Amino acid sequence: MKFGVVVFPGSNCDADTIHVLNQVYGQEVVKLWHKDNDLQGCDFVIIPGGFSYGDYLRSGAIAQFSPIMEKVNQFVSEGGFVFGICNGFQVLCEANLLPGALLRNEKQLFQCKNVHIKVSSSNSLISSALKQDEVLQLPIAHAEGRYYAPESTLADLNAHNQIIFRYCDALGNVSDHSNANGSSENIAGICNLQRNVFGMMPHPERAAESVLGNTDGKGIFDSILQQVSVL
Repeated sequence: MKFGVVVFPGSNCDADTIHVLNQVYGQEVVKLWHKDNDLQGCDFVIIPGGFSYGDYLRSGAIAQFSPIMEKVNQFVSEGGFVFGICNGFQVLCEANLLPGALLRNEKQLFQCKNVHIKVSSSNSLISSALKQDEVLQLPIAHAEGRYYAPESTLADLNAHNQIIFRYCDALGNVSDHSNANGSSENIAGICNLQRNVFGMMPHPERAAESVLGNTDGKGIFDSILQQVSVL
């Protein structure tokens, strides 16, 4: 299994993601620089968190035009798997690889804290090792994490079971109070209709080792490795 982690100027979670994949899971990982024109034979591409291009214009808006993204688009069209975390989720939405957009948080403040999310669908490559309605605690760190989509798109996401995670409280209650950033329908993570592109705002790579005091993020990486290894 070979993972590629895309690195833009301003990426700051690439090392965390590489550490988890390589040191915790023993997988082969390569860095994919934003100016690269080759995915180096990767089986799975991850676009990590950070502040690509300093988040000028809109988060992820400039990154979508990097040379590497042309190859990512081609990879997706051929059925390849791509997972965007935080800024990576923003990039994938800007590149129209995922529906909707990530807007400024409801209170216009940068949020850096632990939140709870509920598994809305275990029928995805990044949630298959998790139980339906399972509650995870994961950290967030974003100013533009409020997921938005028009009603028609939200209806499609619900109809096709594309909403993977929703913000909730510790007991799994999904409400306005438990919505970390004002996202439409408390959405914290989704996939595309073809179910090979995934995005989420919370950071599973920051909660994947016991030394960190939280291993809830491991379920997401377990899901990826269990599913991709048998495909």
